[in-house]
Amino acid sequence: MNTNFSKLRFEVSEALVPDELEALKFLCLGHIPMRKLEAIQDAKAFLEVLEEKGLIEPGNLDFLKELLYWIGRMDLLATHLGSSREQMETELLVRGKAQVSAYRQLLYTITEDLTPEDVRSVKFLLQKKLPKNKLQDKVSMFQVLMEMEKNGLIKEDDLTMLKDILKAFRADIKKRIDIYEENKKENYSEEEVPYPESVSVHPGGQGAEEETTHLPVETYQMKNSPHGYCVILNNIFNNSHCNRKGTVKCGEPVKRVFTWLQFETVEHMDLEAKEIYRKVKEYSERDHSNMDCFICFIFSPGEKDKIKGIDDEFVNIKELVSCFSKSNCPSLAGKPKVFFIQAWQGSVGHPGVPGEADFSGDAETDAIPLTSSRDWADILVAMSTLQGSLFFHSSETGSLYIQYLCDKMELLCP
Repeated sequence: MNTNFSKLRFEVSEALVPDELEALKFLCLGHIPMRKLEAIQDAKAFLEVLEEKGLIEPGNLDFLKELLYWIGRMDLLATHLGSSREQMETELLVRGKAQVSAYRQLLYTITEDLTPEDVRSVKFLLQKKLPKNKLQDKVSMFQVLMEMEKNGLIKEDDLTMLKDILKAFRADIKKRIDIYEENKKENYSEEEVPYPESVSVHPGGQGAEEETTHLPVETYQMKNSPHGYCVILNNIFNNSHCNRKGTVKCGEPVKRVFTWLQFETVEHMDLEAKEIYRKVKEYSERDHSNMDCFICFIFSPGEKDKIKGIDDEFVNIKELVSCFSKSNCPSLAGKPKVFFIQAWQGSVGHPGVPGEADFSGDAETDAIPLTSSRDWADILVAMSTLQGSLFFHSSETGSLYIQYLCDKMELLCP
């Protein structure tokens, strides 16, 4: 076993490049003292320190798996550790499983998303806070953040300075920090994220088994720009017998987040039942050969497995989804098709609830059962089913389900 372990360490270290070593060292802050990390010059020494600190050992390589997952070395996960991106994503949703803290994850994803020009701007705005030799061109953003931590400019419970720096030119990342702070304040954890586990811009795979919580896939390639269409079908119902005040706001966070995630995002409003079907069918008949996936949001009243049009007629959800089966939409075969449906059952005219309402025990998120036929592979339907007359939304900001979904995607997607 020790011989195999030594061989594993050697082969992994040989496969890592300097930029990846720097990222790994950054992710290990909190587990290994900064001074010791700064002294590490090569991947072999890094893995030796991990073993010395008891972070990896024969039969316990979870921390190494997590580190390789974060730096995107899925090839090493698969060939040397018998794991995959999907397996890691599933494991890391388990409470207490993640060893890289949410704070460290946040800083890492911020660094990965900053452009070279962004990094130069950060360094410029830190000129009065850090020594010049710590802000030279050759200094990486990981090193800048480490210096900020070393000098007490940022810490886990105070990211004010980083937000102040980023808000002028990367408001999207500043918003991500806001969400992190809000979740930390409310004692949320990654394991409590209220959206389907399979929703991710990480690559997934092809094929589907009889699962309802996630797609058991290997890899989905997300390499095109745009990645695909994000279509929003939003029925407002501006009439006296069906009050949906605030629903017009539902599309705004979806458009913001999916545009940021490099989707071609479009919203269609106030459609009759037949128009809903025609619109979905129209997108299924387009050529998606140069796209990676398809996303659809539907906001409208409904009954069990049905969506209502503004003409008070219904369209079956399964009929809508069937437009994207393998046989009906061959250009998306083997690619993910995800439907988020904010529909509710109950009497018309029901009131919304304030944005502060606690709905943790009353709302359900269900999946529409689909046939297990391979023709329906790679399709997920995530439906918020709200019982009775309860509809959890704010007249100011729209559906809380959609707000939370978008906030978490903005925080956790790379």
